[in-house]
Amino acid sequence: MQNCLQKSKQVKTHSLFDEIPQRLSQFSTTNKIIHAQSLKLGFWSKGVLGNVIVDLYAKCADVDYAERAFKQLEDKDILAWNSILSMHSKQGFPHLVVKYFGLLWNSGVWPNEFTFAIVLSSCARLEMVKCGRQVHCNVVKMGFESISYCEGALIGMYAKCNFLTDARSIFDGAVELDKVSWTSMIGGYIKVGLPEEAVKLFQEMEKVGQEPDQVAFVTVINAYVDLGRLENASDLFSRMPNRNVVAWNLMISGHAKGGYGVEAIEFFQNMRKAGIKSTRSTLGSVLSAIASLAALDFGLLVHAEALKQGLHSNVYVGSSLVSMYAKCGKMEAAKKVFDTLNEQNVVLWNAMLGGYVQNGYANEVMELFFNMKSCGFYPDDFTYSSILSACACLKYLDLGRQLHSVIIKNKFASNLFVGNALVDMYAKSGALEDARQQFELIRNRDNVSWNVIIVGYVQEEDEVEAFHLFRRMNLLGILPDEVSLASILSACASVRGLEQGKQVHCLSVKTGQETKLYSGSSLIDMYAKCGAIDSAHKILACMPERSVVSMNALIAGYAQINLEQAVNLFRDMLVEGINSTEITFASLLDACHEQQKLNLGRQIHCLILKMGLQLDDEFLGVSLLGMYMNSLRTTDASVLFSEFSNPKSAVVWTAMISGLSQNDCSVGALQLYKEMRSCNVLLDQATFVSALRACAVVSSIKDGRETHSLIFHTGFDSDELTSSALVDMYAKCGDVKSSMQVFKEMSRKKDVISWNSMIVGFAKNGYAEDALRVFDEMKQSHVTPDDVTFLGVLTACSHSGRVSEGRLIFDLMVNLYGMQPRADHCACMVDLLGRWGSLKEAEEFINKLNFEPDAKVWATMLGACRIHGDDIRGQQAAEKLIELEPQNSSPYVLLSNIYAASGNWDEVNTLRREMREKGVKKLPGCSWIVVGQETNMFVAGDKSHHSASEIDAVLKDLTPLMRENDYVVQLDFFGDDEE
Repeated sequence: MQNCLQKSKQVKTHSLFDEIPQRLSQFSTTNKIIHAQSLKLGFWSKGVLGNVIVDLYAKCADVDYAERAFKQLEDKDILAWNSILSMHSKQGFPHLVVKYFGLLWNSGVWPNEFTFAIVLSSCARLEMVKCGRQVHCNVVKMGFESISYCEGALIGMYAKCNFLTDARSIFDGAVELDKVSWTSMIGGYIKVGLPEEAVKLFQEMEKVGQEPDQVAFVTVINAYVDLGRLENASDLFSRMPNRNVVAWNLMISGHAKGGYGVEAIEFFQNMRKAGIKSTRSTLGSVLSAIASLAALDFGLLVHAEALKQGLHSNVYVGSSLVSMYAKCGKMEAAKKVFDTLNEQNVVLWNAMLGGYVQNGYANEVMELFFNMKSCGFYPDDFTYSSILSACACLKYLDLGRQLHSVIIKNKFASNLFVGNALVDMYAKSGALEDARQQFELIRNRDNVSWNVIIVGYVQEEDEVEAFHLFRRMNLLGILPDEVSLASILSACASVRGLEQGKQVHCLSVKTGQETKLYSGSSLIDMYAKCGAIDSAHKILACMPERSVVSMNALIAGYAQINLEQAVNLFRDMLVEGINSTEITFASLLDACHEQQKLNLGRQIHCLILKMGLQLDDEFLGVSLLGMYMNSLRTTDASVLFSEFSNPKSAVVWTAMISGLSQNDCSVGALQLYKEMRSCNVLLDQATFVSALRACAVVSSIKDGRETHSLIFHTGFDSDELTSSALVDMYAKCGDVKSSMQVFKEMSRKKDVISWNSMIVGFAKNGYAEDALRVFDEMKQSHVTPDDVTFLGVLTACSHSGRVSEGRLIFDLMVNLYGMQPRADHCACMVDLLGRWGSLKEAEEFINKLNFEPDAKVWATMLGACRIHGDDIRGQQAAEKLIELEPQNSSPYVLLSNIYAASGNWDEVNTLRREMREKGVKKLPGCSWIVVGQETNMFVAGDKSHHSASEIDAVLKDLTPLMRENDYVVQLDFFGDDEE
């Protein structure tokens, strides 16, 4: 017995978990020898020896022998009961502690303070406050309530069961508080989410001279981290003796979550220097910090650490590695980690899905999602959010609808994250009505909910509804974040709404976001696009640091009004070490749209090459092609286009086709369009519009019809802009019937361009009444006309002689819609008045203009004077026109026709002599016709056509026939002067 007692005391002086396993095994063996000998002698179960043997078995964690020995004891004293209770408590079986306590209470043995402390601890772990209260009553009845063991246990039980009022009542009434009591109370405040109270109590603990233990230090460090007071946490951590891995993990995770990735990595490095072995939590937290910084080099070191410690196969560490590689853009490495993990869970699959989404691998997201389901894993809210994001990126509306059905079936529709992802998917897929319906179904909307719907309306160019939603959001007391402010400022910039932009600016100042990266850059962009460039510059000056985003916004604003200043800002970027991006160069190149700016454009091109940027990037490629095309350097553009790598994107092809079409190279544009089709490049809206424009210019209705067929088969016939281009193409090719048919079949005509195409098409082809009818329909559809609309309507009035109606429409444009008439509007009014005999009114109209009339106005007036033979006004108009365009032959020809019609041949000869002296030549007439696959062009006086002799022969036969039918060709009086 003495031997057993001695061994028991040796074990008692240490914590069970700190004992060397070999010594515990040795003690247990000795105990078994003594137990066996006492059994042999037959007296072990009746005296103190039996209770000591049970106690030693319990302390050596020999559960089976302890249980069996305890059951065979005839006289179980409180030592044996406490030993069994303590053993089960330490082994993690609190329910057995409660069970044995019940047996103890029924056995007639009186518990002591240690018994109650053990049982109360188990009640705390099980959160059985009802049972704990019963034990509390027994503690009071037996007079143990003032003993520190019981006080600490009671405080801990109530605190862990979230009954802080009861815990604090005992705490405040305690005679002598030990470390356990203080730590239990502090931990209780942390558990119920009152970290500030925990910190206050900890400070009181230190004031009374109570030295905190490791648990107290860790608990309060956790409180500081929860409060975001990382400086206090660091200070306390520095004072903590013998820092354990839990404390290090708290510091690393706290700084990582707080956005202090660099500091988190430094703590990890110091932890390694201190010789503390990493756990899975350590590696997970530091990998999160590395991911936020995209610090791949550190990530590789931590990956090596995980491999060294054998934690790389842990699913938690594996998920963190996948996320780290994904944030660093290394999806191949992320996939390799994913594939090597034997254990997989939904978190790991989600990490991989999220990585693919973040890096724009939408197709891989879809494939991985289906693999995940086939492996038997059930998607959660994060999974559905990722897959819906992929559907949004790919515009897979049908699949998104199917997923929506599955989400409803699996009862995820009410989840906030999934609901936001659904709104985003519908909005980005063009189903804005469905997006709005889903948005209205979300009950607990957060900032993301409002952001995705506002962004959806902004992207669909429905700025009015975007403004309405933004106001509604503010009225509900939801403060806008950077995303919502940037979106609504983008809407202000689109509609040039400077006043609305200023109001949003005020709001951003109130919420302290005017100098943040995205909202500040959006403010710069808004002011620049609204013409308030000085205000934009002031915003940049107020930002704490210049970023490439804010600099790009200001450069883009200056580039359109002051290229020199934009270049100076670009130089400032280089001096300050801010790396320019493709957007920087694209903004500068887009401003080099004139021949005199070509040299600057070439220099920028050289700098792009020097920096090793990809020329065939959609931003740079299109901007470079546009720069050369706008400078009339089609050959340079063609050479650049040929140097782009294959396959070329649809955007680059379209930029080239559009550029050729705009530079009077429509035949070449159509050839390139056919080449693009032969390369199996997916055509888009812009491609079709550019091709149709080229067809319209060369009046190639055959190519236009073929393109129309392709548009129909690819589903772009439902696109409003493409259909408008079709209307325009048919009208310019003279097929008004087909133009009208396309216009009637358009399902959507919300854009003014659609109406303009039809109105101008009718007007140019002489269908004035139809043009005016469509104009009336347009007004009834509540589509606001623009300057092109009125130009078309005025042209229709001019062609049909509707002088009074034309006056009313011009007045409507100026006074009701507040439009400033352009020169071509005024020329159209002069044509309307002059063509139908009101030359005096036309002259008065010109004299009342608030700007100097240009050549177009005087040419129109001169044409009207020729029709009505008004020599005096005609001579005045011609002199003005010759003054403006001295090398233009038109005014000479028109004025000579007026003089010839009135028999004034002296003036005709004078004009001919003046033209010779000035070297003015009349431009030859030009026409073309498509025969088969070939477009044939004819220029007056040109004999280069391969069938010229045959055509002349046919004309000689046709001329006598025309004369017989009294058809006389009216030649102008300068026709025989051309050589």
